[in-house]
Amino acid sequence: MRLITILLPTLMLAACSQPTPPADEAGAPSTSPPATTATAAEDAPQAGLSPDAVEPSSAATPDTAPPVAGTDSAATPASAPDQSEGGARERINKLLGDADQYEAVFNDLQRGVAAGDRAAVAGLMRYPVRVTIAGKNQNVADAAAFQRDYDKIVTPALAKLIAEQKFDTLFVNWQGVMLGQGEVWINGKCLDKECTKSEVKVNNIGQ
Repeated sequence: MRLITILLPTLMLAACSQPTPPADEAGAPSTSPPATTATAAEDAPQAGLSPDAVEPSSAATPDTAPPVAGTDSAATPASAPDQSEGGARERINKLLGDADQYEAVFNDLQRGVAAGDRAAVAGLMRYPVRVTIAGKNQNVADAAAFQRDYDKIVTPALAKLIAEQKFDTLFVNWQGVMLGQGEVWINGKCLDKECTKSEVKVNNIGQ
């Protein structure tokens, strides 16, 4: 009994002097994955087609691109905006200037094709004019060559498309005006350095 009385204080002292175990969360390594930082897309924006391209352009912006008179244009927009409500005259004046010239060429083209007047239609072209014959694109050097291949260029299907096109529903962008899905393009070419005068012609035709 005396031995217990002596040892009890010693045991109690030893128990009090034990170090406190660390808290469960204090200093514990994190098991969550490190946060990732989003990186910007590395793909560069696709460059637009040049004015004389034949393939459709996927970045057409008719209302924002600057007007450039005289560029040969045969690029067909990938998805032409719905222009069934008209407004081509306003868009031409805004982007190209002088809608009267474009309307005159458009009307002369419709009349010439309807009458089968090869000479009249050939006179509306800007040479060398890009045409489509039997599904192949090629350039025609002059009016004589155009008249010689007229039936191969102005097919019945193309003549029907031209006849049914309405001027006020033409697709318009800075490269010119387009009939159908790009079968015909009409645009202007500057005649002086300041581009105070321009000549409007057909620069691409064929189906």
